[in-house]
Amino acid sequence: MAAKSELILALEQIEREKGIKKDDILSMIEGAVVSSLRKYVGKNAIIEASIDPQTAEFQANVVKRVVETVTEPELEITLPEAKRYDKKAVVGEDVKLPAPAADFARIAAQTAKQLLSQKVREAERDKVYEEFKPKEGELINGAVHRFVERNVIVDLGKAEAILPLREQIRRERYAVGQTVKALILRVDRAGRDPQVLLSRAAPLFLRRLFEREIPEVADQIIEIMGIARDPGFRAKVSVRSSDPKVDAVGSCVGLRGSRIRSIMNEIAGEKIELIPYTDDVQAYLRGALAPAKVSSVRVLDAEAKTAEVLVQEDQASLAIGKEGQNLRLASRLTGWKLEIKVAQEPAAAPVEAAEKPSEFALKKVGPKVIELLLKNGLADAEKLSQISPEELMKIEGIGEKTAANIIAGAKELLKEQQEPK
Repeated sequence: MAAKSELILALEQIEREKGIKKDDILSMIEGAVVSSLRKYVGKNAIIEASIDPQTAEFQANVVKRVVETVTEPELEITLPEAKRYDKKAVVGEDVKLPAPAADFARIAAQTAKQLLSQKVREAERDKVYEEFKPKEGELINGAVHRFVERNVIVDLGKAEAILPLREQIRRERYAVGQTVKALILRVDRAGRDPQVLLSRAAPLFLRRLFEREIPEVADQIIEIMGIARDPGFRAKVSVRSSDPKVDAVGSCVGLRGSRIRSIMNEIAGEKIELIPYTDDVQAYLRGALAPAKVSSVRVLDAEAKTAEVLVQEDQASLAIGKEGQNLRLASRLTGWKLEIKVAQEPAAAPVEAAEKPSEFALKKVGPKVIELLLKNGLADAEKLSQISPEELMKIEGIGEKTAANIIAGAKELLKEQQEPK
């Protein structure tokens, strides 16, 4: 058995490492040889080429028909000329002429080399695409390899991926060799090489971190209903539990905040606010605007999802947030366009109304107790003179002695009101 040539050994190594079959490469080289020969002997010529799969020795022949008179030199040959190559040649049959290898070998080899390089690149491109395309939406670890402008090139082992500036967390800085966890956002086949696009800024990246750190989310006991992010700064995540025994927010926070802190550490300390999800639109919108306290929510157009949110003046800046961040994230989280309105202060009471409490004054009863009586609708001396101390003591802040003073004061005031002036 003939020893394998260096070329065959090299092709077998390529087959093992790149997954490109040796027979395919040999066929491709044969095609390159034929292509080079055709340029030499004529574009219409019939050429046969073969390579020994053990020795890499190749043979190439030009096939011509034996004729009496040649009319197509590329395809035909006269009998006397044919007999120089094959003594048994007869008119009407084909004869094989050895190709002038010395004249085309260098060109054929160069062509074969170029086609081989192209085939290897195509095979590697297909392999990368087939491996990473099904992994879209998954987390992956890689090492920072280099920088192209402000984009980060990440080494994934079998391929390089790009973490573009728009998908980076703005507060983060990367160093060559640093391990990076990211989401495989998309795998594109367009261009010379497949492009694996990574992201650390996408809401889906944060969702995958929740699934990794919180078993109840991974097991779908807790469902993430929405995520809105300002990457590296702040995020709002709405959650609900399918199990009444499981607190969605508490489970995500974890013991002493361990779970949520672990996620925040992965995203450069990005502050995460957990919002309990509810089908009650008004309650959900109020929760989404936390930490602001919302006075009321009025739905303007349910179909267009627009609502007016009323807040007290001291809550307006919280509801809107720095540079509109809180309002923007709440709108993104809920899908509603929210308009913040500041509640107007109630009109000042008329002077006469302000003086009314002073008209209702009881001896030995202070202003704070009078205020309690007014709040409970007990600003009538006759009613107070007939009430029992026990009834009054049901009001928080009124004890036995105070109750007695109130009743005595009411009776005295009633007596004064009944005396003729």
